[in-house]
Amino acid sequence: MSGQGAHLDNSVWMRAVVMGGIILTIGIVLFGALAIGVAGQKQIAWDDAETAYHEAEHDYEVAYENYTIALAEFETGNTTLTQADLDELHDEYEDMHHAEEEAHHDEIKAHLSYLSYRVSGITVLLMSISYASFIGVGGFLNASKPNADHGDGHDDHDEHHGSSTPIVFAFGIMLFLIGFPDFVIACKALLSSEVTADVSMMALSMVGLATIVVAIANWWFEDLPFTGSGEQIATSYPFEGEHIRKVGLWVFIMSEIMVFATFFSSYLRMRTEWCTDWAIRDGVEACADVPEGTVVTASDLLRYDVATLMPGAINTFALIISSYTIVLALKTAKDTNWKPSTGFMGKLMPTRKAAVRNYLIATLALGSLFIVLKLVEWSHLVAEGFDIGTVQGSIFYIATGAHGLHVFIGLLVMLYLVFKSDTVGFDENNAQGIEYFGLYWHFVDLAWVVIFPAFYLY
Repeated sequence: MSGQGAHLDNSVWMRAVVMGGIILTIGIVLFGALAIGVAGQKQIAWDDAETAYHEAEHDYEVAYENYTIALAEFETGNTTLTQADLDELHDEYEDMHHAEEEAHHDEIKAHLSYLSYRVSGITVLLMSISYASFIGVGGFLNASKPNADHGDGHDDHDEHHGSSTPIVFAFGIMLFLIGFPDFVIACKALLSSEVTADVSMMALSMVGLATIVVAIANWWFEDLPFTGSGEQIATSYPFEGEHIRKVGLWVFIMSEIMVFATFFSSYLRMRTEWCTDWAIRDGVEACADVPEGTVVTASDLLRYDVATLMPGAINTFALIISSYTIVLALKTAKDTNWKPSTGFMGKLMPTRKAAVRNYLIATLALGSLFIVLKLVEWSHLVAEGFDIGTVQGSIFYIATGAHGLHVFIGLLVMLYLVFKSDTVGFDENNAQGIEYFGLYWHFVDLAWVVIFPAFYLY
């Protein structure tokens, strides 16, 4: 098998299929351990806590009813109860009230604990399916291409030529987005037991997704054997002398900055102009007569408790560290004098090729952790009643969701980089692939560094 004229055996592409199988197996195992095993035990604890809460609630209602009846009889004089008896009933009612509140708190805590493991297990499974499909289907499609279609590997075929893949990819996205409204309706119907889904509504979007997968597979086929020679250079001001791919990425990042700027401007307008809970607690004069809870934001539910703030904090450090690991991957790939370390790290990374691969795998793992914790956090917020149905909810979920989508797309690209580092390998000649992706990944990291304090702490 060859791509861009450089020969690649079918065994290289079949390795992608095997890698996809391994990823899927890991996902199924983790799903069983988290979403079925641990979550099953947590559900039992949740059921017990819920039963205890309902019993405490019933006891509280009975105590309250007894107290109110006794109080009414005492005030009319139609009772033999003394003030001491009434005080005893009141104390019993108060004790039951505190017991009911504590049981409710325990029930909520048990529910959120169950959600943490259930959602994390399901997320890991869905991500592993996506990873396996992405790399497995791409490898299978390329392995099925005949060798005769791709030259003999001589002349300048190993140079980086123009490609039609972006056009095919954009066409697939267009088809998917045209059919997306019907796709969403059909997906909601499939999840509902009361509505019959019209699967044909998903056809156009599915064709678009298939086109996207084919385009991505062809891009792999073109890029995998790329040795670094023949990189096209920009000639127009102000990018003279820069690689065209690098220039294109910077232009893309500038457009992305404008997209995220709209999210921040919307959020800041809401926080500075509305009587949110933070304004009420801070004693803003205009909000003096507004009760708490009128406008609840995500930070009102997250920032006052270490446990609720922890997923966002961990995600912040995960992305910062992932930016560091991808820099290490690039540095190692470009270091012609690289030597393995002594001790455990030397055994983990005995060669430069293995070191680049393992640094990229670490970046992939940290980014995947971000997605898992993000969905766990979302499930907790939804369970507490903070959903996308309000203006403040829509701003939060769309902004953090758009960022999460950028992370996930980056993870799919990174998965290919892991595959390339494990097969063809990166060195000082073709390491620009890691460099260009690193620019995108650093932007995603920096966007979160701004999102976290703005949406979680402010």
